[in-house]
Amino acid sequence: MYILTREGKEDEGAYSVRNEVGDNILYIFKEKDDAVRFAMMLEEDGSSEMSVMEVEPEMIIPACQVNGYEYIIFTSDDIVIPPKTVRNDYI
Repeated sequence: MYILTREGKEDEGAYSVRNEVGDNILYIFKEKDDAVRFAMMLEEDGSSEMSVMEVEPEMIIPACQVNGYEYIIFTSDDIVIPPKTVRNDYI
């Protein structure tokens, strides 16, 4: 599985999207190609350069649960585009 971080700031948090009620939702991608494609779309929309990091599912999902973070796991069947109306964040 893969998450996104800011290039050069990998230890400062992972890319997430704040939903309409203010919760941060961590985006997790099953396939590296999908994470890379999403990172390119973010960069085209004006985000800083992104880095794709591989994470172990048995590490990232429990970490989210312990810290109370919501997450979405995107598969290659999902179509994901950067949201325009919500704030992007790093958790």
